[in-house]
Amino acid sequence: MGCFSLGWIEQLCIWLIVVCAVVAIIRLLVPFLTGMIGIPLVAQIINIVLWCVVAIMCVYIIFSLLECVLSAGGPLHFPTR
Repeated sequence: MGCFSLGWIEQLCIWLIVVCAVVAIIRLLVPFLTGMIGIPLVAQIINIVLWCVVAIMCVYIIFSLLECVLSAGGPLHFPTR
């Protein structure tokens, strides 16, 4: 995979999303471990993970569409399983 290719930019965006999610989870855990937050922590972590999955799927679809447009046609390559 060459630098600045569509695949490279896609992987970069996915890694940025994952890193932001990990940072957000850590920001939630620090007050919990110090005793400043209680029960809603699990719900907030699940919310972050769900939005991370949604964002990754959006990146995948956008880059599949860009690849389709830039290669003058062709199917979208969605995972089969």
